[in-house]
Amino acid sequence: MANNAHTPAPIQASDIHVVDQSKMKKALRATLLGNFMEWYDIGVFSYVMTYITLHFFPLPSPWDGLASFATLAVTFLVRPLGGLILGPIEDRVGRKAILAFTIIMMSAGTFLIGCLPTYQQIGIVAPVLLILLKFIQGFSTGGEYAGTATFIAEYASDKKRGFWGSFLDLGSYLGFATAAALVSILEVVTTDAQMESWGWRVAFWVALPLGLVGLYMRSNIDESHAFEAVQESREERVGDTVDVSSQEGEDAATAASGGNDTSLMGQVSYLFRNFGAEILMGSALVMCAQVVGYALTTFMPTYLTDTLGYDTVHGNALLVPVLIIVSVGLPLFGSLSDRIGRRPVMIAGCVVGVVFAIPAFALMMLDHVWSTLAGLMIIGVIMMFQVSIQASALPSLFPTASRYTAMGLMFNVAVALFGGTTGFVITALQNIIGSDYAGAYYIMFACIVGGIGVYFMRESAGRNLLGSMPVVDEEHEVTEVLEGLETNEKYDLDTMPIEGAESVGARV
Repeated sequence: MANNAHTPAPIQASDIHVVDQSKMKKALRATLLGNFMEWYDIGVFSYVMTYITLHFFPLPSPWDGLASFATLAVTFLVRPLGGLILGPIEDRVGRKAILAFTIIMMSAGTFLIGCLPTYQQIGIVAPVLLILLKFIQGFSTGGEYAGTATFIAEYASDKKRGFWGSFLDLGSYLGFATAAALVSILEVVTTDAQMESWGWRVAFWVALPLGLVGLYMRSNIDESHAFEAVQESREERVGDTVDVSSQEGEDAATAASGGNDTSLMGQVSYLFRNFGAEILMGSALVMCAQVVGYALTTFMPTYLTDTLGYDTVHGNALLVPVLIIVSVGLPLFGSLSDRIGRRPVMIAGCVVGVVFAIPAFALMMLDHVWSTLAGLMIIGVIMMFQVSIQASALPSLFPTASRYTAMGLMFNVAVALFGGTTGFVITALQNIIGSDYAGAYYIMFACIVGGIGVYFMRESAGRNLLGSMPVVDEEHEVTEVLEGLETNEKYDLDTMPIEGAESVGARV
């Protein structure tokens, strides 16, 4: 525990939050469905990209494929804007309202893509409308993962944050698996002409009823305890109880609100000024996880068909068991990080990525189903080390008062630059260097960058979130926390919202 120049106020039993397990699971289901929707949308677009290219980008090769990947990348390039606008709003008005907004916007955008007329029908207007809908999707998803990760991180106990957070990405990759399975089924039950004409649209239409279910679920969850505590603190400090004419009162009000300037640029400036290092660390972690993740989920369908020669049915079908195994295994890695720490798990993943990326691609090139599955599974395992930790490690970098804004900025900029562009970058690298191992090289580079980020990151397993009091699962744990507060290095009073403590003090 860090030593202060003065003794912080003691923590009382009432300061420690005990998780309501039924509310926790209800919140998890609602947020998990949103992540399922987000990645289902991306997955469907990736798995029907052959038809998207045919109907919207009738260009000579390789420009037709690059145009489709660039359109997919639009979703990610606009995400930072969604995060920057929705993040500050959520830090002010609450988590669940924005999460309800994002899920209905995502599902509506996906449904409408399935309704678009083609280039052959209305000319250049068709790809313009497609890009516009991907823009809308990107804006809404800019508030999705950052919001759900923040929400669950604040809901979960300090000891199980890794386990519960990993379920968000379980939903994400099940969304991809569902998209792959549905497209494969459509290709089996329809003729080539039917699939090319209207069958590809069905996968997009399914998104609307899923979104309505998600909207209902998200409209019936409670705000996180950590957010409600910050709201109460704001009201107390900025209200009559704080003399804002004094320097001490002004500092308290600033700390509670996340900065004096509440404008968009003011909040961004505040975050870079006070959390620049954390933003860089988090961006490195996101790059590593997302490059590997998108290499598997958005690049591989095209790689399996265009490079390895599989037809679209078998190419998509091969990914289904891999994605299901990866999804089910994520909570195991999340739970492991709660036991041994986030940093050891992520470092191990970076090492595995550097060592086994090339062998994974070599296996896929052997032209056997078993070897292709083995290669895909190796990439999936590399991804599991990283992705399983994101939802618990990233929110721990930032304080409660500005966590969503910081997450929306950092996560979405990193995903836009390195995640959503993965397919485009690898395809371009393949054409530039003339090697089918371009994907392996890019994965290795991302793992090296991620390893640097992990090296500088503070261990967060078992610790209270910055700007929040300890959170436990059972009532009896409250006494254990109080008794071990002075000796347990994981509980640092400097990071808790205690009056008079020099915590993240001027920074929260």
